[in-house]
Amino acid sequence: MSEQSNSPVQWHGTTILCLRKGGRVVVAGDGQVSLGQTVIKSNARKVRRIGDGQVLAGFAGATADAFTLFERLEAKLEKHPGQLTRACVELAKDWRTDRYLRRLEAMMAVADREVSLVLTGTGDVLEPEDGLIGIGSGGSFALAAARAMIDRDDMDAEAMARRALEIAADICVYTNRNILIESL
Repeated sequence: MSEQSNSPVQWHGTTILCLRKGGRVVVAGDGQVSLGQTVIKSNARKVRRIGDGQVLAGFAGATADAFTLFERLEAKLEKHPGQLTRACVELAKDWRTDRYLRRLEAMMAVADREVSLVLTGTGDVLEPEDGLIGIGSGGSFALAAARAMIDRDDMDAEAMARRALEIAADICVYTNRNILIESL
C-alpha cells in the first residue's frame, strides 16, 4: 500500500482574491472543487454578499464549514451593523473558544467599503496593509499576480482580479477559470 493511499483525502480547489483599487473593492473566486486528483465540481460559488449586501466574503476550505462561518458572521453583522471589524473579532473569539467551531477547517476573506480582513480558525483577524488578500490553494499565485498589476492604470479592480485568477489557474491545478467576482 502506498503512502499516499494511507493519508486522508484532502479537499482542494479554492483561489480567493480580495483587492482594492480606484475606490472599489472586489472579492473574486474560482469555481473548482477537487477531491484528490478528481475535479468534483467546476462551478462552485465561493464568493458571496452578506450583511445586507454590504460585505463581500470568500472562503477557502471545507464547504460545509464555510457555510457555518458565513451564517455566524451574518449573525455578528446583525448584532454589530456597519462594524465589520468588530463582527469579525467577535466571530474569531467564538471560533477559537467554541468546541464545535474550533473543528472547522476554513478561512475567509471579507471586505466592506472600508476594510479587508482575513479570518482564520486560530483566532486571527488580519488586515493587510495593502488591501490585497489571497487565500486557498492558488491564493499566493493570484496575490502575486495582483501585486504585480496593482499600479497599472489600464485595468480596473474587476479586470485585475479576473486576470490574477486566470494567472493562478494557469499555475495551480486546483484552480479553474470559472471566475465569480463581487464588487462594492
